Amino acid sequence: MKRHLSFLLIALAVVITSCSNGNSGKSADKKTTDLSNNPFMKPSTLPFGAPDFTKIKDSDFQPAMEAGMKEQLSEAIKIANNPEGPTFENTLVALEKSGQTLKRVYGVFNLLAGANTNPTLQKIGEEEAPKLAAHEDAIYLNKELFYRVKRLYNQRNNMNLDPESKRLVEYYYQQFELAGANLSETDKTKLKKLNEEEATLSAQFTNRLMAAAKDGAMVVDNKAKLAGLSDNEIQAAAQDAKANNMDGKYLVPLQNTTQQPALQSLTDRAVRHELFEHSWTRAEKGDSDDTRAIISRLAEIRAEQAKLLGFSNYAAWKLQDQMAKTPEAVENFLDKLVPSATAKAKGEAAEIQKVIDKEKGGFKLQPWDWNFYAEKVRKAKYDLDESQIKPYFELNNVLENGVFYAAHELYGLSFKERHDIPVYQEDVRVFDVIDKDSTTIGLFYCDYFKRDNKSGGAWMDNIIGQSKLLNTKPVIYNVCNFTKPAPGQPALLSFDDVTTMFHEFGHALHGFFANEEYPSLSGTNVARDFVEFPSQFNEHWAMYPKVFKRYAINYKTGKPMPKELVDKIKKSATFNQGYALTELLAAAELDMQWHTIPAGDSIKNVDQFEANALQKTHLNLEQVPPRYRSSYFLHIWGNGYAAGYYAYLWAEMLDNDAYAWFEENGGLTRANGQRFRDMILSRGNTEDYNKMYNDFRGRDPEITPMLKKRGLLK
Repeated sequence: MKRHLSFLLIALAVVITSCSNGNSGKSADKKTTDLSNNPFMKPSTLPFGAPDFTKIKDSDFQPAMEAGMKEQLSEAIKIANNPEGPTFENTLVALEKSGQTLKRVYGVFNLLAGANTNPTLQKIGEEEAPKLAAHEDAIYLNKELFYRVKRLYNQRNNMNLDPESKRLVEYYYQQFELAGANLSETDKTKLKKLNEEEATLSAQFTNRLMAAAKDGAMVVDNKAKLAGLSDNEIQAAAQDAKANNMDGKYLVPLQNTTQQPALQSLTDRAVRHELFEHSWTRAEKGDSDDTRAIISRLAEIRAEQAKLLGFSNYAAWKLQDQMAKTPEAVENFLDKLVPSATAKAKGEAAEIQKVIDKEKGGFKLQPWDWNFYAEKVRKAKYDLDESQIKPYFELNNVLENGVFYAAHELYGLSFKERHDIPVYQEDVRVFDVIDKDSTTIGLFYCDYFKRDNKSGGAWMDNIIGQSKLLNTKPVIYNVCNFTKPAPGQPALLSFDDVTTMFHEFGHALHGFFANEEYPSLSGTNVARDFVEFPSQFNEHWAMYPKVFKRYAINYKTGKPMPKELVDKIKKSATFNQGYALTELLAAAELDMQWHTIPAGDSIKNVDQFEANALQKTHLNLEQVPPRYRSSYFLHIWGNGYAAGYYAYLWAEMLDNDAYAWFEENGGLTRANGQRFRDMILSRGNTEDYNKMYNDFRGRDPEITPMLKKRGLLK
């Protein structure tokens, strides 16, 4: 996942924890006005402007953020009130150069708030969220500033602009228009209030959900209940319990998704049911962490925002600048997938039920049984056991001889670990990213292990983005939530984890190869339904033979994975894909249903709305719950993917179609990689996405390769 931010960097990733990044944990002093020693008030002197975490304190964020907003607003007002007529330089280039302090502080705050938070950062996030929303409105709803942008937009075809500069004019005009710049002053006031309330609630949702996930971890006091887990997994559970002052017990933390990894292995059905319920009801306990009232109000606010702006619903508003363009296009796309996915899922359920009946289980398949018995089916059909695979996927080997190696073979990159760049947590590693001409093009931070004070899931983002105008190169991080091994043990991954590493590094490549003049159009600052294309495309190289044999090495013996085991993985690639696609579709449809409600509708019962939405879209399969339930759907309530979760599936169509081009043209070669880099990865948001893709592929994207990859077509 790429965290999707506006050019003002106001998407909050605020999470709750009892830990910190080594800082005092005290609230920022609002009376502090002396900024002379604040590290955010001038660029860092470290390579590439990387943040110096040895100098950053929690108390630095809030005053720097507020100073940054004041600075940028002053810059925007100066642009708006310029007595000279609007020009590209004095309006749009000036806007691109504005707000450097705010961007600097928020790049670091966004990283720590998601990956290494504490109660102070939470509090700052909640306090600053409405202020940041108001700040964005103060710029986008400035009448004089919009007048200048509109003048340039109307003259764009007569200004002798290069294509990227013309795109910037169109980008700004659309952003101002979608933000409400054409509204009356009365409606602008209404919109500002709604925006501030939405920002506050979104930050509160994220905080509550993190607390709910932490409190929802399953604690067991009897090792026998964890039968089926590996010794390393049980040791990790004991370690987690000890870290939470529960010596002698075992703690199984929750992942962000509905299904939990341990459900595949736990042999005690009652324990599986307990763990599933911990996950399913994590944010629905009627306590201070319950999120349902918040999301009900968020949905209402978003419908009201859309109505003010002249749209029938929130999705219609937010899809204007996406590749899909309209909710109807999204629904048409999803509807094509539902029948095949659910039919395959029902067939898989029937197959699993046969195994249960053969073992005289005496029960009907339930969601908490699916992964456990699906693994049995997989073992029977393909003679493949997850425990056979993991010894071949040691994390460091996957990173250096898999992820990095593929990037070298495709694009000529090399990587050198640095130990002189300060990090925010001891597990974080930093690498120079070196291009084929031996120039260093950026810094890569990787933070792979789960912590209580880390938001769930996996993501990429920039601390600093690329821009020729600002003379900046990318500083990028990948964050994941892999289980940290017990001391002295290797970090062994599932193949899903391996795929996640390739995925997030695909986002990083998109950022590192950025080659734009203007920061707003650079790198991963693209539509949600395009941003997942490079990341998902990069997943394909995980199983590419030349790459796979380099990293799939047994950590004990040093020997590569035997051909028989590799063949089993390949043959099982389409296994359980009915389930996997259906749970994704259910989440995507939940998102669209929440964001197509009309203004005035009040959702009093979140659970009933969810049930009705799944019924309406023919995705109400009892044994296949949505990948994310409404009450813990962080993507859409806290991470900027509202009306955009379909993007993963849309991008899956693109990535499989693009990979088919590679297969048709020689596969993994430097020439093919360079072509993809030149035509996709380096282009940012410099032209229409449909044209960009068509230029690369020679035609519009087709859904057939995606269906074949999923095993839904022969």
